[in-house]
Formats: sequence, C-alpha cells, structure tokens
Amino acid sequence: MASTAAFPGAQRFLPNRRTLPQLRVAAQSCRGCDLHLNATQTVFGEGPKTARVVLVGEQPGNEEDLQGHPFVGPAGGLLDRALADAAIDRSDAYVTNVVKHFRFEERGKRRLHKKPTMAEIRACQPWFEAEMELVKPKVIVCLGATAAQALLGSKFRLMQERGVPVKDRRAEFVVATIHPSAILRTPDGVDRQAAYSRFVEDLRVAQGLL
Repeated sequence: MASTAAFPGAQRFLPNRRTLPQLRVAAQSCRGCDLHLNATQTVFGEGPKTARVVLVGEQPGNEEDLQGHPFVGPAGGLLDRALADAAIDRSDAYVTNVVKHFRFEERGKRRLHKKPTMAEIRACQPWFEAEMELVKPKVIVCLGATAAQALLGSKFRLMQERGVPVKDRRAEFVVATIHPSAILRTPDGVDRQAAYSRFVEDLRVAQGLL
C-alpha cells in the first residue's frame, strides 16, 4: 500500500451541506488515505438520525466490504443477538466504524483483517465526527480497543475500563466493550459463552443510560 502521508485526509471530501445521506454519497469518493486503493467500496454508517445510541467498531470486514453495509458478517450476526439480549433494538441504533474502508492482507484467496494504522484512523476521523454532529446520540458504545482509543485516547485500556460510562463531547456517555469478533475467535466453548455474557452485560450498561 502507498504511504498514508501522500494522502490528504478525509476533511476535504466532506460536503458543505451535510445530511446523513449526503455524507454517505460523498464518502464513496473519499481518497483521504491509502485504504481506498484496495477496498471494494466505502462502508458508511447506517441507522436513523434520531438514534440515541451509536455502535462504533474498528473497520468493515470482508463481508461488509463486499456488501457495502456495516456489521453484516458473522460479527454482525453475533452483535444482533447480543443487542436483543440487552434490550437494544438495532433498528433504533446507528451503526458505524471509525475507519470506513477494509484494511486487509491477502492469504491465498482469503482476505484477512489487518488493523488500521493510527494515521489511517486519524485520516478517516472527520467522517465519524460529522456523523456524530448529525446524530447527536446520548450513548456511544465502542466495540473494541481500536474504536475506544480512537475516541478516548491511546491511554484508554479496554480490559480495565470496559463497561464504565465515560463523559465525552460527542455524547453524554461513552461505554467501551470488546468487539464481537473477539468472541467469535474464542476457541473454548465455555470461555466463549462467558465472553458473550460479559459483552451483553456491557451493552445493558449502555441500555440503562438511554
């Protein structure tokens, strides 16, 4: 991939007049970092402008990149189940990622997730900030350490501070938890169920703040 330093960041690609549909259209033409070179398409956030809760992950995965929608792969299916168990209606939530293009490495015919760099996260951040300015949620739920540190700073430690509401300028509260893909990667069935139960507990904290 080309150096991110050669790209201008997303700010210049944001439209002057901003609605969620206008942002979504404009984001398809974003060339703010190198990730657009290999990704299939921009995967923008989805959900109602009136959403009181925003769920934000790291980046789209392989299925999201192919389909063009956030959290539609295996992790999205698990997220849907956990939201239902936590009494949060996904149709009432706004779902997005801090990075809008899929960063991956090819392994044979497979495309494996690769963590975005801090430069790529910073380059893409204007899209997320614009989303939050329009939605104005009461609660933001960060799914995974990358999303949490993008919002709350690099010193934020997910496993020590997960499930604890934090004040933030973008919302009344931010609650961080693990990414649902981490549960899917847990090999032992007992440990996986324990991780899922804790995940639902964190989502219930967020639900209780609404």
